[in-house]
Amino acid sequence: MSDIIRKPEALHANLTDYAAERAAFSWAAARARLDGLPGGGLNIAHEAVERHAAGPRANHVALRWIPKRGEPQDWTYAQLSAASSRFANALQGLGVKPGERLYLLMGRVPELHVAVLGALKARCVVCPLFAAFGPEPIQQRMEIGEGAVLLTTARLYKRKVAEVRDRLPVLRHVIVVDEGAPPEGTLSLSALLDGASDAFAIAPTDPEDPALLHFTSGTTGKPKGVVHVHAAVQHHHVSAFYALDLRPDDIFWCTADPGWVTGMSYGVIAPLTHGCTLVLYEPEFEAEDWYRVLRDEGVTVWYTAPTAVRMMMRMGAEVAQRYALPRLRFIASVGEPLDPEGVRWGVDAFGLPIHDNWWQSETGGIMIANFAASEIRPGSMGRPLPGIEAAIARIDADGVTLIDDPAVQGELVLRAGWPSMFRAYLGLPERYARCFIDGWYRSGDLARRDADGFFWFVGRADDVINTSGHLVGPFEVESALMEHPAVAEVGVIGKPDPVAMEVVKAFVALKPGAAPTEDLLLELRGLARQRLGPAIAPKEITFVAALPKTRSGKVMRRLLKALELGLPTGDTSTLEGGAFTLEVLDAQP
Repeated sequence: MSDIIRKPEALHANLTDYAAERAAFSWAAARARLDGLPGGGLNIAHEAVERHAAGPRANHVALRWIPKRGEPQDWTYAQLSAASSRFANALQGLGVKPGERLYLLMGRVPELHVAVLGALKARCVVCPLFAAFGPEPIQQRMEIGEGAVLLTTARLYKRKVAEVRDRLPVLRHVIVVDEGAPPEGTLSLSALLDGASDAFAIAPTDPEDPALLHFTSGTTGKPKGVVHVHAAVQHHHVSAFYALDLRPDDIFWCTADPGWVTGMSYGVIAPLTHGCTLVLYEPEFEAEDWYRVLRDEGVTVWYTAPTAVRMMMRMGAEVAQRYALPRLRFIASVGEPLDPEGVRWGVDAFGLPIHDNWWQSETGGIMIANFAASEIRPGSMGRPLPGIEAAIARIDADGVTLIDDPAVQGELVLRAGWPSMFRAYLGLPERYARCFIDGWYRSGDLARRDADGFFWFVGRADDVINTSGHLVGPFEVESALMEHPAVAEVGVIGKPDPVAMEVVKAFVALKPGAAPTEDLLLELRGLARQRLGPAIAPKEITFVAALPKTRSGKVMRRLLKALELGLPTGDTSTLEGGAFTLEVLDAQP
């Protein structure tokens, strides 16, 4: 295959012999890579910070914070341990019990890490929220999860929480991180920490004790609360080792928002379990600022999102090439499938391909990945990690039928039982049960697997377009249109049609300087027909100023479809910017 990117230079990667590692892997051996609690059990905070703070890495930098204003701050493992122990003691002093839920509404600041680790030490359940949420989605999620404690800032409390607090009867304490007098009815984090001991003994923790609560948005109705347990740290640790190639001396930067599952699994937990240094960058995205962070902080492993990659692509590879990045050795992407152009652009811009991987909030960690020492097939999400069994299946009334034919797509399923697999949808046992059949977890994603075991994303099962009997995955069409140099982003939906059932419609946002012309429209139609064939190519292409995206960077196809068809928009609480209006740009002669 001419499109394969081969990497014979990556001989010192953590995973060099994929087949041998899969054959030898066991979860018992993965568990043995961690310490476990001295008093018994398994606790995420112990594995992430305490075992390092008690050993030779105590004075190693765990966290390097780059604030919006002021100088960077370093936190060693010993300092992070002491501060999180104070927070754990403060929670106990407030009467917060194991199993109660701490919600976090804040940006990329060290206090978030302190609170996460402290709450996990106290065996509370941590629930991160997007700081950009409005009052209604905050209230909704705190009601579902019965949040007992909220940690936020004075500004966010006044703007988003104060007006709904009387509707949250379970919420007993609001703690704010700002200096100065806290708002009425709240507590000062600094005062609580100052009055607490920096010594805390983690009580025996059952690996199945709940630890994390994440929310996923449904197409309609309320979001679902996804429950993960302390045992998940086993998969956080090994997946970072295999899929992100993490090592103790790495300087690791995960750009994900802390309100998203990636920002927790790989922005807090996984890198700390390896004892490396985590870069925490508070400001919002600016491409040249990100290049400077990569250079100035000597980042070695970078985990980002396709949205950021596309925004950097808009500026051209020559901008990236102005920044010497000799220490950067591995780049990975997550959040939505990375189109082939993005993978190849990494080689042009950084001399490194960008490694796509696949997982969900429900899986708790990376399931399928392109590995450091393995070839990359641009557009593929890679192969399953050691310890993970993935398959393509047809699911009907008779159960699960596995598909071996590389030409046939089906639903991506995973053999249930990996440590970070979610244990519940909070309060929705029947909905949870429907996610499993015959010992397999149903991902809801359609995919195919080629003859060499590489998996290829087709689309969400509810996104797939049936046009004249052809099943079309939106991502395939989006990837083809993204190959045009004028195109910045694409969102594809199925539009009802009385003859074909559905026709493929593409919404295209252009790069700066590119004009929405009739000639460009013809070029895009020709490109799509050439790359995909007339049966799959979009019948309609509309230029738009921007596409609706979640805060994790995913194009919200269902919102595009709702706006196109005049349907209810459903849950839009994770929409980037909080509101969206579809601005159509007419093609000019």
